[in-house]
Amino acid sequence: MSGGEVEEREHSHHPATEDWPRGFGEASWWPFVSAVGATGLYTGAALYVMSQGGNGTVAPIYGPAVFVAGTVVFLVGVYGWLYHGFVDHYWSREAAGGTKLRWAMILFLGTEVATFGAGFVYYFFIRTGAWPPSGQTIPPLLNSLVLVNTLILVTSSFTLHFAHTSLLSGKRRRFVGLLALTVALSVVFLGGQIFEYYEFITHEGFTLTSGVFGSAFFGLTGLHGLHVTLGVVLMTILLARALLGQYDAERDTSVSTVSMYWHFVDAVWLFLVVSIYAGATLAG
Repeated sequence: MSGGEVEEREHSHHPATEDWPRGFGEASWWPFVSAVGATGLYTGAALYVMSQGGNGTVAPIYGPAVFVAGTVVFLVGVYGWLYHGFVDHYWSREAAGGTKLRWAMILFLGTEVATFGAGFVYYFFIRTGAWPPSGQTIPPLLNSLVLVNTLILVTSSFTLHFAHTSLLSGKRRRFVGLLALTVALSVVFLGGQIFEYYEFITHEGFTLTSGVFGSAFFGLTGLHGLHVTLGVVLMTILLARALLGQYDAERDTSVSTVSMYWHFVDAVWLFLVVSIYAGATLAG
């Protein structure tokens, strides 16, 4: 090949599959699909709140319908994104490239900090005023269910951590067992939060539309519950792949990134318990 041909090839436009680093994957539309779905979640929640005002501007069915559609699109996008980035051609892919994906997860978690931060700013804004808000009664939030649920979630963070360390030390059976235990604990936590919602709504009459605190409480805890649900999906995928014999000390990127996500979800919950469950019961 002549020098001119080499130079032309080096400066020519390559397809997306060649532009990306080897072992990192290919350019994908799945992140955009996930973003559209996430937009649907927030839009549906906003439409639901607007429909509760009694002004008839938004029909009550629109909010739940958009929320459910957004959830479906979001989960489809996440599935396609994860399959494209982690599962497809797993055995033929080089073990390198994990550092880039871990940094991508760190950047993603940075956006999540901003998302939760906006909700906490809203809560702290209303908390600095007269407390409880005028005309509102705050139900007993900090109870045995919350404390047990918190213990379950914290335990799941430890079991996932030790599952990962077991994988790195070559103890596959312990890795699979601890990962299965983590999935079970996360499902129990999610069930506890659903039961808590049931108790508040049916016995206390405390809902999303119960004033400014109701919107803050259900908005933040519901957003966290959505993240827990996504974490359950991610860890179930990890477990299924682990049972198929995937993952080892050299190929643990999926386990590492999901662990980072789950520890973040755990930390957010602890902050929720301290600031909302405990903080809201204190006199202003």
